[in-house]
Amino acid sequence: MAAVDYWLHLADNVLVLGQRNAEWCGHGPILEEDIAMTNNSLDLIGQARMLYQVAAARLGDGSTEDSLAYFRDPQAFKNLTLLELPHHGPLVGYAVDNRDYAVTIVRNFLYSALMALVWERLQASKDSDMAAIAAKSLKETRYHLRHAHDWLIRFGDGTEVSAQRAQAALDYLLPFTQEFWSAAPYEQAAVDAGLAIDVRSLQAEWEQLVAHTLEVAKLQFSPRTGYQTQGKLGQHSEHLSYLLGEMQSLARAHPEGVW
Repeated sequence: MAAVDYWLHLADNVLVLGQRNAEWCGHGPILEEDIAMTNNSLDLIGQARMLYQVAAARLGDGSTEDSLAYFRDPQAFKNLTLLELPHHGPLVGYAVDNRDYAVTIVRNFLYSALMALVWERLQASKDSDMAAIAAKSLKETRYHLRHAHDWLIRFGDGTEVSAQRAQAALDYLLPFTQEFWSAAPYEQAAVDAGLAIDVRSLQAEWEQLVAHTLEVAKLQFSPRTGYQTQGKLGQHSEHLSYLLGEMQSLARAHPEGVW
């Protein structure tokens, strides 16, 4: 079961972030970014589908990719808390006029920097399904990382206002990255089984990658301290229930529906 939980952790991460980024569809700051963020979302949800399909097969209890995405409650999700946060910084609520593209870009950069390293290593997984998914996901994640990297530099080395907003987003989001380096029991079990890699071994390389980009962007690598979130253990912020409520509403209203 620990191995399946690891599959679900990876799948929940990309599903939740894909859903978050999809909220920019029709609301992007410029048309090109509207399209780019929509494609980013489709990539992430495509990764989620592959991961859920394998998880469902390994469970062997009749689960499907749809049931794992649409019919689990928030506490069953194992995604990083960083990925479920709304787009408007520390504010609570869902007012669309408070969307901040800097928060979206910074989050995508921090997470993509991690997953570019994770997927690269998982290509060598003993599990052939994991290795194949990692190879495909790595190509997409490197594009996501390049996109977020380029925009972060534009923000940081742009106007006074854009630099302030980028720095505020970093100050807000960086403490949530502490969760990257706390291995859940199922992660360690997956590492022991040769399915996964120890994410803690990537911390120094991730910090070096992030620090280099922030230096170019003329932004500060703010402290990463404070309360450590535990979304990967099912302890989420209040925001996940709202996100899933919207995402799952149609499937739950019509559970026998076929499209």
